[in-house]
Amino acid sequence: MAERQERRDGPEQDAPAPGPSQTERAVALARLLHHECALLLQLYKEKETFLLDHTSDAGRIVTLSPDPEEPSTEQQVQSLHSALRQCLGLIHCVILKEEEEWGVLEGDYETTKKSVRGRLEHLLSTTKALVETEDVILEVSPDHKCNEETDGGGGVFGLKMWTYQVLLELVHWADRAAQTLHVLHTERTETEDF
Repeated sequence: MAERQERRDGPEQDAPAPGPSQTERAVALARLLHHECALLLQLYKEKETFLLDHTSDAGRIVTLSPDPEEPSTEQQVQSLHSALRQCLGLIHCVILKEEEEWGVLEGDYETTKKSVRGRLEHLLSTTKALVETEDVILEVSPDHKCNEETDGGGGVFGLKMWTYQVLLELVHWADRAAQTLHVLHTERTETEDF
C-alpha cells in the first residue's frame, strides 16, 4: 500500500500535463469556424435552392490594403484580424436584415448562423490576445455599417444574393485564418524549441 502511495506522489504526478498552446487553440478555433462557415453556406444553399448550382463571379466584399513589403506572420495575423472584424460586421448585418425581412426563425440555418457569429467573436478575441502590442491596438467590435448601399438595395432577391456573397466571404476568411494561424503556431513552436 505504501509503495502504491509513493508512485502516486512521485515527480511525474507533480507536473501537470501540458495543454495546447494559445496559438494551437487559435488554429483549432479557426478550423472549427471554417467548418461551421462551410456548413452555414451549405444550409443556405439548401434553403435557397436556386443557389445549389450557382457559382459566384462577384469580387471580394472584404478587402485589405496591399502591403508594399512582405509582412511578418504577426503582421499578417493583424491584417487578418481586420478582415475578420469586417466579416463580423457582415454577419451581424445578415442577421439583422434577415430578421427585418422574415422575422426571427428557427432551424439549423438560424442556429448555425448565430454559432458562426459567436465563434467569430471568440476568434477575434483570440487573435487580439496573440498579436496585440503597445503599438498595435486591435478592436474586437464589428467593423461594418449595415446600410442599403451594402447589399445594393435590390429587394428580397438582392438580399439573398448579398447574403450568399457574405457567406462565401466567411468561408474564405475563416480558411485564411486557419492557414495563417497555423503558420504563426509553427513559427512560435520552432522558436520555443530553441
